[in-house]
Amino acid sequence: MDIRKRVGLRLKELRQKNGLTQEALAFEAEVDKTYLNEVENGKRNISVINLEKIILALGVSIQEFFTAADFNTEKQKKTN
Repeated sequence: MDIRKRVGLRLKELRQKNGLTQEALAFEAEVDKTYLNEVENGKRNISVINLEKIILALGVSIQEFFTAADFNTEKQKKTN
């Protein structure tokens, strides 16, 4: 799966887990809600600066964000 899609799915998963709308998360992270929507849907590259802002607004560490199964490189190698 494309890295943009994996990042977007992980952001969406954490956002929904926290009971936030895209608008609420975008406000907390100080990014545009349209931008967040496009990132969640894998249609837009995200800068590391904006990724950090969104992850921190979700209340997780960067390490926790990337330790999800979606980013397990061994799993990715087996499915490709």
